[in-house]
Order: sequence, then structure tokens, then C-alpha cells
Amino acid sequence: MTQETRAEAFAALHQPGTPLVLYNCWDAGSAAAIAKAGAPALATGSWSVAVAQGYNDGEDLPMTALFDTAKRITATTELPVSVDFEGGYATDPAALSENIKGLLATGAVGLNFEDRVVADGKGLHPLQTQVARIQAIRATAEAQDLPLYINARTDVFLQAAPETHAAHFDEAARRVAAYVEAGASGVFVPGLTDPELIKRMVAHVQAPVNVLCLDVTADITPLAALGVARISFGPAPYRAAMKALSAEAARHYESPS
Repeated sequence: MTQETRAEAFAALHQPGTPLVLYNCWDAGSAAAIAKAGAPALATGSWSVAVAQGYNDGEDLPMTALFDTAKRITATTELPVSVDFEGGYATDPAALSENIKGLLATGAVGLNFEDRVVADGKGLHPLQTQVARIQAIRATAEAQDLPLYINARTDVFLQAAPETHAAHFDEAARRVAAYVEAGASGVFVPGLTDPELIKRMVAHVQAPVNVLCLDVTADITPLAALGVARISFGPAPYRAAMKALSAEAARHYESPS
């Protein structure tokens, strides 16, 4: 498969009600394990990729290291690969465009792109600023004839207490609608867990909706029934894997009874 056909296949996997499930990976080894389990596509999580290499989340991991990780993953699988690109390591659309060229060179066919101001970890980019950034990503991909899957993430719900999510719904809905109009392929609303609000979001936005599940043991059937088209697990797979690794290692260091 070419990068273009993988991008097309990845987009086609986003079906409301029968969502694409992405058990997020952090390196080539974890990607291979997830692929062996039957995954139809792969996606990195920024927190996991960073922590696995001794960095903090929030673009602390050098962009070159992220690209190297993505290249190793795409080199070892024929599955479509999406990369969590956080805020694109740039605010200015021109600089962002150059970074997107580097991302596309890794073989990735999708990316997560968030509206959080990564530099200080607080606040969101103004709506029109984020729209211009998404437009720059789309234009860069189109210049290479690649139907890149842009998963536009809003952090509205992550930055608000759960009991206030209903009050923040309109702001989030306005943002994701503008992101889709700017060229986003789908929208990601991490932090949103209320079933009724998820249903409202699915009904509101004319694009596939991605939600985050942080429990690797959860039954995701109820989420699928809400009409979401994508379910991802973020840092949860890494945490579960490291917990299991630590438990297994501990058996060899326990004092004999």
C-alpha cells in the first residue's frame, strides 16, 4: 500500500456506531504487539511516546525524536499510522507547515492536533488562530496529494471541571465545527464523558467524533452506541504495560519467605 492508499483506508475506518478502536502505542515494539492483536490501524499517544524516552508530555520530546519513533513504526507495519503531534511544535502557520512536511516524511497518514497552548499548558489558542493553523496543515498535505487525516482536538473539556461540561458545550461545539470547516477530517473531545453530551456532540458536528477512554478494561460498547466513530486510549495502554512489567520484575526481587 502507498501512503495515499493507507490514508484513504484510515479515513474509511471511522464509522459512527462501529468506531475505530485505537489502543495507543509508543514505539515499534508496542505497535507490533498491538498489530498482532488484530488492530486495523495504529496511533501513538504523545504522553506515552515522551515518557517512554524519559521526557515529559507537552512537546518536551524533541521533534526529531518523535519523527524517528514514527519512522520506526511505519517501517515495521503496513497498517495506517497516526501520530499525536500535540500542537505541531509551532504556533506560526508557516513554521507549522514545515513541521508537517517532516511528519509526512515519516510515512504517517494521520495526526492529532490540539488547540491547547502547549508552551505554558494553559488556555486555548484563539479560535481564528487555530483555524488558520488547521488550514495550513491541510494545504501542506494537499500540496503532496495526501488525504491526511487531521483529528482536530479541543481541550475545552480537559480544562473545565466535569460538573461544568454542560456549560462549556457550546464553546466546544463552536470550535470543532470551525475546525471541520477549516479542513479537519474528524474531531477529538478528550475529557468529555457524559453520555448525553457525547450524543449531542455527535449530532452537532458533521465529522467523525473521537472520544478518550482511560480504562483499558472498560466495555466500549456503550460508547459505540452513542455514535462515536473513534475510541482511543491515550496513555492508558502504556501505564497498563508498565504496571504489568513492574509486577513481573518484582517477582524476581522479592525476598524468599
